[in-house]
Amino acid sequence: MTAYRGLDAPRGPGYFLFWKAAFVAMLLVTVGFLWAASNSVEYVWRWNRIPQYFWVQKHVDVRAEQQGTLVETLTKDGARFVVLQEDDGTRVQQKLEPGMSLTPAQGDYVYLGDVLGTYRVSEPGVLLQGLWVTLEVSLISIVFGITFGVLTGLARISENPALKWGAITYIELIRGSPLLVQIFLWYFVAGTLVNNLLMQAGLGQVPPMWFGVLALSVFTGAYVAEIVRAGIQSVHRGQMEAARSLGLNYSQAMRKVILPQAFRRIMPPLAGQFISLVKDSSLLGVIAIRELTKATREVVSSSLQPFELWILCAVLYLLLTFTLSLFVSYLENKAVR
Repeated sequence: MTAYRGLDAPRGPGYFLFWKAAFVAMLLVTVGFLWAASNSVEYVWRWNRIPQYFWVQKHVDVRAEQQGTLVETLTKDGARFVVLQEDDGTRVQQKLEPGMSLTPAQGDYVYLGDVLGTYRVSEPGVLLQGLWVTLEVSLISIVFGITFGVLTGLARISENPALKWGAITYIELIRGSPLLVQIFLWYFVAGTLVNNLLMQAGLGQVPPMWFGVLALSVFTGAYVAEIVRAGIQSVHRGQMEAARSLGLNYSQAMRKVILPQAFRRIMPPLAGQFISLVKDSSLLGVIAIRELTKATREVVSSSLQPFELWILCAVLYLLLTFTLSLFVSYLENKAVR
C-alpha cells in the first residue's frame, strides 16, 4: 500500500475551505486598503460625470443661410423645408433636420446666422470612440501579426539560407528595438516617404492608423515567429517522417500534420502575446491616433478628473484582454477535443 507523505498527502475538505477563506480575506483586505486610501486623499470623486464621455446627447443649432421673411414651411419627399422671402421678393428654401423645432414664427424676419431651430443628437462619446479604435487596431494587427509570424516562423526553420537568414535578421532587429522607436520610424520616416510619393502621383494619403497597425503587426510578428518555430520544433520528428512515408510532400505534411499539432501547443503563449499587443496599442497616441489611452488623456485634461478616468481606462483594457483570453481558452479547449 502506498504511503503518502508531505505534498503527496490527500487534501481534506478543511484544507480547501481554509485557503478559500484566506483568498476571500486577502480580497477584503485589498478592497479595504483601497477604500481607506481613497478616503484619505483630498479629492472630490465625481463618478456621476463619467457617463457623458461614453454617450453624448446634445442640442445642435441650425442657423439661417439667407435672410428674409419666414413665409412658410413645406414638406417634400419626406423632408421639411423652411421658405424665406428675401427683400427683392426672391424665395429660397433651407432644409430642416428631422425632429427639429422651429424657433421663429411665420411672418418673422430672419437675419443671416440667426437660429432657425435646434435638434437633438445622440452619438458615441470620446471614450467609446477611443475604445472602438483600440479594438479595431488590435484585431487588424492580430490578423497581420499571425500572418507575418507564421510565414517568418516557417522561414526560420527552412533549409534555404536566404529565407533562414532573412527571418533571423527580421526577428533580431524587431525584438532588439523598442516598439515606440519603431512606431516613430514607421510614421515619420516610412510614412513621410510613402505619402510624398503618393502626393506626387496625385493619389490620396495613407491615414496614420495604418502606419500604427503596420508597426504593431511587424512587432508582434517577430515574437509570433519564435513562438511558431518553437511549437513546430516541439513536434516529434517522427511525425514528419511518418507523413512523408505516406506520400505527402513537405508542404502538405507541414500543413496537415505538423502545424495543427503545433498550434495546439502554442495557443497559450500566443494569447499572452496578443494581450500584450492590445496594451501596446496605447503607444499609438504619439502619432495622433485617438485610441483609448489618448482619448482618456484628452478627457482628463478637459475635465480634471484623473482618478476616475484612469481607473476606468484600466478597467476597459482589462475587459478587452480578459475577453481575448477567454476566447483563446475556448479555442484551446476546442482544439484539444
